[in-house]
Amino acid sequence: MEQPLEALRPVLQPYGVEPYFVESFGKISKVFSNKGTLAVKKLSPQNGVDFVRNIQTLFQRGYNRIVPIYPTLDGRYAVWNEGSLFYVMPWLINQDREDRFEKHQKLFRELARLHTLSSQDVKIDKEERESHYELLTTRWEKEQQFLDEYIDTCERVTYMSPFQYHYCMYYKDASQALKFSRKMLDEWYEETKDLEKVRTVITHGKVSSEHFLYDDRGMGYFHNFEQSKVASPFHDLLPFLSRTLKTYPKYYEECVEWLTTYFHHFAVRNEERQLFMSYLAYPSSVIAVVEKYFHTPKHKRNERKSLKKLQRHYWLLKNTEYVVMRLDEMERQKKEAEEASSS
Repeated sequence: MEQPLEALRPVLQPYGVEPYFVESFGKISKVFSNKGTLAVKKLSPQNGVDFVRNIQTLFQRGYNRIVPIYPTLDGRYAVWNEGSLFYVMPWLINQDREDRFEKHQKLFRELARLHTLSSQDVKIDKEERESHYELLTTRWEKEQQFLDEYIDTCERVTYMSPFQYHYCMYYKDASQALKFSRKMLDEWYEETKDLEKVRTVITHGKVSSEHFLYDDRGMGYFHNFEQSKVASPFHDLLPFLSRTLKTYPKYYEECVEWLTTYFHHFAVRNEERQLFMSYLAYPSSVIAVVEKYFHTPKHKRNERKSLKKLQRHYWLLKNTEYVVMRLDEMERQKKEAEEASSS
């Protein structure tokens, strides 16, 4: 088997780099070389074109809080070798100087700057928006109908299973979340049905504190842009929140503060806020767990695992509910203050 050092020589040669020693960490390698300590990352060819284009666009628009991507001697940002793409960066020490809360505050402030500098309005077909709205409302109505019918089924059973018993306790919260999502979606559609443009940004693709590194001066930089794309800014926020809130029940006030920091630095339009709240509140994971249990034959069900999964996703629902209600309350207070000042 070829040693990491020899395998990387063809990759580093276009950079004029002579490697001395290599440490491998999965897809990333730490290279000690004649040009300092470098990080070499493997990139799938499928993501390569978007990755290079998005990085170049961000640099051109003045966003420099990205771990620098070094160009080759002839100006390329990635090198093709043995069926994969590779790119080269400096190896950051990444010494945390703040606690978890402060680090996330910086992350969301930088994410807002990234989205602001890369934002642009693009034309959208009205029929496309209408089709998306009708598709979503039809699906959500069917899911609401399923929840309603399954609660009736459970309540008619003489001896409920543990899963059914807990579903009956969770039904009201799931149903209310679904109705709130539908309300926000309807408001979004009413606000946007005559608009001809929608705002897009370059999204990071996998926002995480693990992908926000510090240099020796304590400056934070994003890295791992392999899944970046041009999309709604909430393609970054929603997956992050889903992962963060998937824990034991708690009042996640710090999440509210992180989002407040983001919204302070990235001016969200009213229709964007409505759609974000709709997607955030939607209890998709609870519905998916219940549907899977319902469609699994009784003799193939694992009651304990199914119940445990239902409970975990119910906790996610309740943690998300707190964040949604706090954001909704803050928006309501903001509007009341604006109305009071204008009267």
